[in-house]
Amino acid sequence: MGAAVVTVGLLAYQASAHVPPGLGKRHGSPAAHKAPRDTAHPTALPGNSGTGRRVVYSLDDDRVWLVGMAGNVERTFAVTPARVDPPPGAYTVASRSGAATGTDGVPVEHVVRFTSVDGVTIGFSAAVRDTAPAPDATVRTGGIRQTRADGDAMWDFATIGQRVVVIR
Repeated sequence: MGAAVVTVGLLAYQASAHVPPGLGKRHGSPAAHKAPRDTAHPTALPGNSGTGRRVVYSLDDDRVWLVGMAGNVERTFAVTPARVDPPPGAYTVASRSGAATGTDGVPVEHVVRFTSVDGVTIGFSAAVRDTAPAPDATVRTGGIRQTRADGDAMWDFATIGQRVVVIR
């Protein structure tokens, strides 16, 4: 058990030491305003969320859409937001880790990072255990948490360079 914790810690340190210099750079802000919603279908992809293959993350709805090339929603799911939100805008996936320890001390997998805000790295991840302790409200975290099944889908979809559009 102790060796596993040391190994995960070492991997997390190595991943943080190799964060690309472009992490955190926004590419325009096409969706800085609140994107229109279909009130009859609250899980429908919001309008003005970009075009082409992309991950769409709604800050207001705590929801993600994985959108294919033709604009078809391949999967949508609810997420638990981070304590630190990224500003609305378009980003690209800059780094990934198969396993790490979150800022809150929770072991996570399928970490997909796309920006940072004031030194806090922002990305999607899934807690390895189904029941994780409640996060410490005083810790600034950037992990947008998803279920393990949704984390598997995100991992397969959001490779390095994949566009991530953050909307209100």
